[in-house]
Amino acid sequence: NYLLGVGRADCTGPVAEIPLMGYANPDQVGGGLLTRLYSRAFIVAEVDDSRRVVFVSADIGMVSQRLRLEVLKKLKSKYGELYRQDNVILSGTHTHSGPGGYFQYTLFWFTSKGLIRPSLNAIVNGIVKSIDIAHQNMKRGRLFINRGTVENSQINRSPFSYLENPASEQSRYSSNTDKEMVMLKMVDGNGQDLGLISWFAVHPVSMNNTNRLVNSDNVGYASYLFEQEKNKGMLPGEGSFVAAFASSNLGDVSPNTKGPFCVNTGESCNNPQSTCPIGGATMCMAMGPGNDMFDSTRIIGQNIYLKARELYEEASQEVTGPLRSAHQWVNMSDVSVELNATHTVKTCKPALGHSFAAGTIDGVGAFNFTQGSVEGDPFWDEIRDQLLGQPSNETKACHKPKPILFSTGEMTWPHPWHPDIVDVQIAVIGSLAIVAVPGEFTTMSGRRLREAVKREFDYHGTPRMDVVIAGLCNVYTHYITTYEEYQVQRYEAASTIYGPHSLSAYVQLYRGLARAIATNTVQDLPRGPEPPVFNIRNVTLVPPLTADRVPANKTFGDVLQEVRQQYRVREVAEVTFVGANPRNSAENATEHNFLLVERYASTSDSWHVVQNDASWDTRFYWTKGLHGRSNVTIEWHIPHGTEPGVYRIRYFGHYKKKLSNSHAVSIPFEGTSSVFEITAL
Repeated sequence: NYLLGVGRADCTGPVAEIPLMGYANPDQVGGGLLTRLYSRAFIVAEVDDSRRVVFVSADIGMVSQRLRLEVLKKLKSKYGELYRQDNVILSGTHTHSGPGGYFQYTLFWFTSKGLIRPSLNAIVNGIVKSIDIAHQNMKRGRLFINRGTVENSQINRSPFSYLENPASEQSRYSSNTDKEMVMLKMVDGNGQDLGLISWFAVHPVSMNNTNRLVNSDNVGYASYLFEQEKNKGMLPGEGSFVAAFASSNLGDVSPNTKGPFCVNTGESCNNPQSTCPIGGATMCMAMGPGNDMFDSTRIIGQNIYLKARELYEEASQEVTGPLRSAHQWVNMSDVSVELNATHTVKTCKPALGHSFAAGTIDGVGAFNFTQGSVEGDPFWDEIRDQLLGQPSNETKACHKPKPILFSTGEMTWPHPWHPDIVDVQIAVIGSLAIVAVPGEFTTMSGRRLREAVKREFDYHGTPRMDVVIAGLCNVYTHYITTYEEYQVQRYEAASTIYGPHSLSAYVQLYRGLARAIATNTVQDLPRGPEPPVFNIRNVTLVPPLTADRVPANKTFGDVLQEVRQQYRVREVAEVTFVGANPRNSAENATEHNFLLVERYASTSDSWHVVQNDASWDTRFYWTKGLHGRSNVTIEWHIPHGTEPGVYRIRYFGHYKKKLSNSHAVSIPFEGTSSVFEITAL
């Protein structure tokens, strides 16, 4: 028996003009909303409340160090020593369709246009609020664990790297991806459902890099389906049941199951360089199972949800036992690893290889770089040397065979480009060990890490532990491949920033944490060097918010393009309004709703909300015009099962009005479509 608490809070942030975080494509800037982003928090405490563990999964690309440090600072001021570095795990789902700009290291500023306070604040506040809600709702309850196989939902996107691993190791596994889902079910003392955490390795990149709508991708859709099912009669984002679909060792795992094809010719480009005969690497893209990215997101999300639902209903293995947690900060650019009694190797200062710029079959890079380059390119190297300085011989030698594109560990202007100080952390809930990793471990890297941690627990008298990897936790350090995968330098290897022995170093470190937990010597672990906090106020290339304006003879919220009078199920109702910049709303309130779909009830002569902007069936598009003008288009993709009747769509915004040179206010407004009828098929 434990004390359990679950909580969910909005962490969407600004949905316009902020670059989306994930594909590193500066042109992929937010232009609206498909679904809201949420932070989902789970607190487990021992019944005498002596120990606690907090697990948070947030619908964001990854947790950044700045984000973690700010969250922990807020928790400390609210709760004292209750929630700390060691017992709070913050994990990102890795959606590639959430706002960026919440990083303090310079490299991430290029693709997300700097450090964007409104974006960072929305995530910090959302995470803290979700923990607050969980904290306030603690009650006696029980935990159950279950595991099962998810089919038809992933492929390995670097199979040629995977094949470099020892044949004897490969032969122990039936697949080149981890198909297993691990699910933790939470119920209260009366057996009432509280929530669940699912860990499953897949990239949330069903939405590709042409998408401009903020959303939580395939794993977010799985959360949506589970929460809609359990919170009957509630709108999306409401209700007490919380379902988190958290990331795991997804480094080389894509949901785009049709595999890579040349966009221009239609032939396969499943080759070691992922290139096409005509157009090179930029033409090689993987496709999902659906007929477009929205459909693929739905299919993959539904697969994941259906397996989780089955595991949830059938879960019978109870999790019992004490709670433990351990955390260290480590200087990852200087770890000595004992490979065996005679051989010691070292990690390197961070650096990115040439193939980092190639991107992947899920989202290709901007300039025709190819994956699998173990040679540099004199043209790009010369540009790099002139602009950024060339890498030192020491760094070059340490990273071999990686040809270095950016020697980020040697770049410090205006602040360091990459972290040196990295979090390693394990939290134990009875027989479940959650290994919180600071990046994207590939399939085989994750298997080696899980096995090493499990062996360490076994050896020190804690057998039969269930070990799960929670991905994209605490600080972002890109990818971690195996030593063998590193040698062929595809994207994941080029992005293994601490060099060829990164995985060995992490295995050594996490074994140390597991040993300390198993032998009850956590208090003797050195804390390690504290990470820096850079004094950055608001460095950003995001355009400043200016006064919103309207066309002649119009006002905010006026309809420019009306709905039709009649629709059938599966058609799209669409309306366009005179709009204003949605960033005004984000900076006004976290709980802001941009739209509602309402149905008329003749019996009570009133309107009832049937959908909001967190719904997967609604899409909110913002189009910027000239001189402060803008339009908003709202689509409702009328789902199967919608009751016939009379409906309308409402839009809610804020416009910025200048009162003087130094003072502006945001003024709320709304607009409403004409009524329309939905008829039975």
